[in-house]
Amino acid sequence: MSVVNALSYRMESVVKRDGYTWSLGFADGGKPTGEIQRGEATDVTGTQQTFWADPAIFETTTYDFETLRARFQQMAFLNKGLQISLTDERPSGNDVDDEVAGTDAATPTTDGTDPAQAADGAHHRTVTYRYDGGLVDYVTHLNKAKKADLVHEAVIDFEAEDTVRTISLEIAMQWTSAYTDSVHTYANTINTSEGGTHEEGFRAALTTLVNRYAREKNLLKEKDDNLTGEDIREGLTCVISIKLGEPQFEGQTKTKLGNTEARTFTQKVVFEQLGDWFDSHPNEARDVVRKAIQASQARMAARKAREATRRKGLLEGVGMPGKLRDCSSRNAEISEVFIVEGDSAGGSAVQGRNPETQAIMPIRGKILNVEKARLDRALGNTEIQGLISAFGTGIGEDFDLAKLRYHKIVLMADADVDGQHICTLLLTLLFRYMRPLVEHGHVYLAAPPLYKLKWTNAPHGYAYSDRERDALLKAGRDAGHRLPKDGGIQRYKGLGEMNYSELWETTMDPDTRILKQVTIGEAAMADEIFSVLMGEDVESRRSFIQRNARDVRFLDI
Repeated sequence: MSVVNALSYRMESVVKRDGYTWSLGFADGGKPTGEIQRGEATDVTGTQQTFWADPAIFETTTYDFETLRARFQQMAFLNKGLQISLTDERPSGNDVDDEVAGTDAATPTTDGTDPAQAADGAHHRTVTYRYDGGLVDYVTHLNKAKKADLVHEAVIDFEAEDTVRTISLEIAMQWTSAYTDSVHTYANTINTSEGGTHEEGFRAALTTLVNRYAREKNLLKEKDDNLTGEDIREGLTCVISIKLGEPQFEGQTKTKLGNTEARTFTQKVVFEQLGDWFDSHPNEARDVVRKAIQASQARMAARKAREATRRKGLLEGVGMPGKLRDCSSRNAEISEVFIVEGDSAGGSAVQGRNPETQAIMPIRGKILNVEKARLDRALGNTEIQGLISAFGTGIGEDFDLAKLRYHKIVLMADADVDGQHICTLLLTLLFRYMRPLVEHGHVYLAAPPLYKLKWTNAPHGYAYSDRERDALLKAGRDAGHRLPKDGGIQRYKGLGEMNYSELWETTMDPDTRILKQVTIGEAAMADEIFSVLMGEDVESRRSFIQRNARDVRFLDI
């Protein structure tokens, strides 16, 4: 709590122990406001920390419920049997259904009250999480969203501890019929989104073990090449949680583990304990190897497809796609490409752009949903081929971020359901097969307006939502502005309804446009959302929409 205290302009600490309630206040980044106060006697034990984040330090001090909810659920998964409740007592939290999740859905909140009766009887949004299965429940939760067939029914889980070196490890994993892997790593419950030595040890042991087993059981012939790590991990959902006495974090964001002992310990544990599982579950182990062999065959098919396409010059930019209207600049840092659906919108964008730094790449309709397709099939899609060629990076194992031709990739679609579906399909492609583009902040969503207000005695205005339209109308009328009787408010049904000057002014001009940078944030949460939105499980998708219907953040995606 020392860091929280330092970043708060006020904090109050209440501790119940030794038969009494003790309290102490802090202000101005951690300075005590007085002496420790002993309050009334109590038999209850516990700690309550209340803090007010300092707005002089943080850009915003408004807490996002969904971010907190996801993090607390993650903590409950990572700490087997720990129960966490989150209640939003802000007025905006009213009239939202409560949620109780975990091993026992009837679990009460931590203070013993019913969630719906928390906060003095007022109905506030409350979620409660407890998972007695820990990481096994986490893997089951992640795979439920995929709606993929399971290669083996039971989740594999094992753990080990070295008390001398103060290091412990827990791993849960399960293969499915999905085409991508979902490996999530944590160190001392901190999400190591950039991986690190624990993930390196896991990958090394897994690749060695599966290849050895495949050859021992004659599933791989002498003439066959070894399976790659990518082949073996296809369809794998895995959570790795390691705890160390002195963790060393690396990278700009400190989300990569650097302890060398984590690599050797993880590699040893995985090789031994997963090896024992393979030996004691021969049928399931053979199914895992067969799945990897199928992935290897698909990888070789994809390589042939890439080579065939590369001979045509489509993957290396030798021959740019015919639809691409490129910019004249060859400086990637100042260049940007707009991905636009439809010929009419593409035509307006070409006319309205800055041809020196802005390229336009029209696409026709909805691209292939790669959540349901392997890479070899994706490479056969004409629209996807064009995008790969335009970006210049290649895809899959050939991906090279250094070859990126535009440092801003802007997805520009109509502000309706079809337009947002197209954006989601594009984001799925980028997330699954070109993820570094997202991780390094190169992907953006354009935000075209929904309304144009044509004042007769003032410059026109644009509104990006119904609420903003109403606010602009009120402000304009209060200022004496007038609208014509007919056609004073124009509702844009799509980008094609804008002329090129309107499209430039509202959506493409760097001085006036709104761009929303796409970030991954928490990788496990992002992976789950893409699986829900683009996978086979209709019920999970319906539940997601119902749960987030009131949350305006999700209307942008």
